[in-house]
Amino acid sequence: MYIWTGFDYLGEPTPYPFPARSSYFGIVDLAGFPKDVYYLYQSLFTDKDVLHVFPHWNWKPGQKIDIWAYYNHADEVELLLNGKSLGVRKKTGDDLHVAWDSIPFVAGTLKAISRKNGKIVKVTEIHTAGKPYKLIATADRSTLQADNHDLSFVKIQVEDQNGNLVPYADNLLHFSLSGDGEIAALDNGKETDLRPFSDKEARSAYNGLGLAIIKAHNSKSNLKLTVTSEGLQPATVDIEVK
Repeated sequence: MYIWTGFDYLGEPTPYPFPARSSYFGIVDLAGFPKDVYYLYQSLFTDKDVLHVFPHWNWKPGQKIDIWAYYNHADEVELLLNGKSLGVRKKTGDDLHVAWDSIPFVAGTLKAISRKNGKIVKVTEIHTAGKPYKLIATADRSTLQADNHDLSFVKIQVEDQNGNLVPYADNLLHFSLSGDGEIAALDNGKETDLRPFSDKEARSAYNGLGLAIIKAHNSKSNLKLTVTSEGLQPATVDIEVK
């Protein structure tokens, strides 16, 4: 198999015109956030149990939505909407996914259950998200080396009051850092966002997500990243530079 490409990259926004600035066909976007297809490859080429259901579950009442699932290590997947079964699907032949077509949207919970020989392998739920309420910030590394090069990638999520990612959230996020370090870049993965990566103060969320890349300087320090957005509870991340 030949894949073009692993990451989205600047240039070649085929077939989209300006203001598209990047390719669209990566497995992960410019910010490194996995796209849905990421889980297809994960289901094919890893030993991890995979059950990925998409898209999100925030639509207009009655709007008909096709639901797909990537899975492995199982014989079948059952999909339930608010506790009511929408049927069992099985991959046959060269199928890489299963689908439930034209499901009328009703707010609530989509629940997928994969089974092998009748036993549950994995359960995945998608909840209808409410209004943006709070920010959550998670660093991939909480300790950096004081070498003026080491980086921590901080993922920002816009969540509702119940902790669900808000998939349509595009709130303007403001960033500030204390301590002997710097915000090296900001991003959100959006192919049409022309704001420079080097803008270190603000970036709109995209699909409820944002990214801050924190760089250590060459002295020991305690860094604190603060992320705020009007009307939302802020988030902070502490990073130690040794």
